[in-house]
Amino acid sequence: MTPLPSAGRAGRAALAAVLCAGLAVGLTACGEDPDAGTNGIGKLGAEEIEEKARAAVDGADAVRLSGSLVSKDGTYKLNMRLKQEGASGSVTSKDNTFELLRIGDALFLKADAGFWIGADGDGEEGKADAEAAKKLGDKYVKVPQNDPSYKRFRVFTEMDVLLDGLLGMQGELSKGDRTQVGGVKTVKVLADEGSGGVLDVSLIGEPYPLQFARAAGAGVLLLGEWDKDFPLAEPAEDDILDYGGQLPTSSGD
Repeated sequence: MTPLPSAGRAGRAALAAVLCAGLAVGLTACGEDPDAGTNGIGKLGAEEIEEKARAAVDGADAVRLSGSLVSKDGTYKLNMRLKQEGASGSVTSKDNTFELLRIGDALFLKADAGFWIGADGDGEEGKADAEAAKKLGDKYVKVPQNDPSYKRFRVFTEMDVLLDGLLGMQGELSKGDRTQVGGVKTVKVLADEGSGGVLDVSLIGEPYPLQFARAAGAGVLLLGEWDKDFPLAEPAEDDILDYGGQLPTSSGD
């Protein structure tokens, strides 16, 4: 009997390629490293990835934060650019959209007249509020620091406070799938259900958080433009209205 010819070197190489293509679990063994070209944090455990992400956040100079935030006061949509010296952007609630601009301790709020009209629009006090609202509408209103609403509005402009409050991961952490956010490779870090959420951390460059899905459907936030500076300047003098020591009651209060 004539023996079958040997497959040869080329045949064996072809067979190996077919096997590698068919075995997802054998990608590394077949020469493909899933961490090639990344920052390497995909090799770490969940706690270490979260620590790396937190350190990156703490060292960042600026960020854009956008998305939805569900709280006991309602649902807010945020589109804010934040840095240590101040912030600018917009916040949308169920009834209103308002712009915020902070430069140091100076906080400006811009909204239409409807925002400034209090819920109780009847009576002489309501008429006075309506008249004030006409003057305040579409102006950059300087919020007095002793006004009750100053701290509540300012929190939307505080980079460290906002990120610390929104990106808290509690309970036992686990590492999830690798995916992409905005075309950037990420790895997921998951907290116990109901105690944190799901954090997508960049596998490219600095391990910045790029997306955070808060637990219990409390909103999804996108984080981008890390360390990208942006200008902050007071509005033109004609566009600023300094109402005095205390703002009128608004529908946002």
